[in-house]
Amino acid sequence: MAKSTDITLRRVSTSTQRFAYRTPIKFGGRVVDDVVLLDVEVEVETRDGRRGTGFGSMPMGNAWAWPSQQVSSDDTLSAMVALGHRLGKLGDGYREAGHPLEITRDLAAQYQAEAETVVREASLAEPMPRLAQLVAASPLEAAIHDALGKTLQANSYNLLGAEFVNQDLAHHLTAEFAGEYLDRYTLREPKPEMPLYHLVGALDPLSDVDVKQPVGDGLPETLGQWILSDGLTHLKIKLAGDDLDWDVRRVAGVERVATAAQQQRGCATWYYSLDFNERCPNVDYVLDFLRKVREASPSALERVQYIEQPTHRDLRANPENKMHAAAKIKPVVIDESLLDLESLMLARELGYSGVALKACKGHSEALLMGAAAQKYRLFLCVQDLTCIGRSFLHSASLAARVPTVAAIEGNGRQYCPAGNKDWEGPFPGMFRVTRGVVETRELNGLGLGY
Repeated sequence: MAKSTDITLRRVSTSTQRFAYRTPIKFGGRVVDDVVLLDVEVEVETRDGRRGTGFGSMPMGNAWAWPSQQVSSDDTLSAMVALGHRLGKLGDGYREAGHPLEITRDLAAQYQAEAETVVREASLAEPMPRLAQLVAASPLEAAIHDALGKTLQANSYNLLGAEFVNQDLAHHLTAEFAGEYLDRYTLREPKPEMPLYHLVGALDPLSDVDVKQPVGDGLPETLGQWILSDGLTHLKIKLAGDDLDWDVRRVAGVERVATAAQQQRGCATWYYSLDFNERCPNVDYVLDFLRKVREASPSALERVQYIEQPTHRDLRANPENKMHAAAKIKPVVIDESLLDLESLMLARELGYSGVALKACKGHSEALLMGAAAQKYRLFLCVQDLTCIGRSFLHSASLAARVPTVAAIEGNGRQYCPAGNKDWEGPFPGMFRVTRGVVETRELNGLGLGY
């Protein structure tokens, strides 16, 4: 049934910004040294005549969303940006009224056709992956959700119940969700603060002996310095996935440096997450890795909260990659594999015990997958895409509103602090970390909170 609060898109505009990284980041065998943000502004009008404007922003992380052997990195980036602009024009001409969940669902049905047009016009050698499409569309989705809240003078996370949404979750997920809405799976107030996961990239120096060329910009240079400076208690360790000895040494090395730093600051409890970026050949590699880490550094293994996407992202093409045995030791979550409900259900069949939500895959989809993960009692975490500025605040707002998410990743301050400068003043607790946490209580404003 139509509601007076349903919105119609009246104007959509897109633009880009580029920022150089302070230091390069290596993951999944790839090195990234800059970022292009796609920014979207959306003006909407409700059925009863109220108007408002929303904003969205997201890094076009092509190295992660479209790792290709056939298309150059420059071309995959250009194609994703081009798709983002095309989707902006698509939204600019969309005139159906509804809740953002319904509008973004309609628009998502056209992502594939628009992506095919981009690929054809650029004469690229392969199709654009669905993950890359979702990333390119994500700032538009965020802006639409943000605009509803700004228009109704409310926080968008409090506009997800039957009073505002025209269809229950059964229309988006399965019959199990009949009569339920997203307000059941989100919080009415953000968590006041959340631990921050600091990234330990494959190129990042752990101690002074690892520093080959100091950056010299006044920020910490080593992991030990970061721990002391920011009071860190959560570390995400990037691993190779194809070099077992290196992976074990890396975790043991992080444990040595972290132990020394934490003892210096009087901290007795800290945690790790492990990210292979789908490079492991099979689950046996993961099991061998866990066994060897237990032998080399049992305390390090004890601190591991979860393991992220160890094997190939294409679950259907690699059904032999079952995670049951590994998930009995530590939660194993999908990241790159999570594209929709079908992929989540398949991951459960293959033994994965958790999912990583990402705002860069679309705000609507993140909320829906968060609801499904809670329904199925899966481990939940929120990861970012080296998000900076508004995109980091968006990612953090998502983590702060999903009840079972315990920590938030945020590595933009490490690799691209220039992208945060304009946001530090309005949101000091989100960008100036001293106690190992971000103050997500600041994300309680209109719209998506930023």
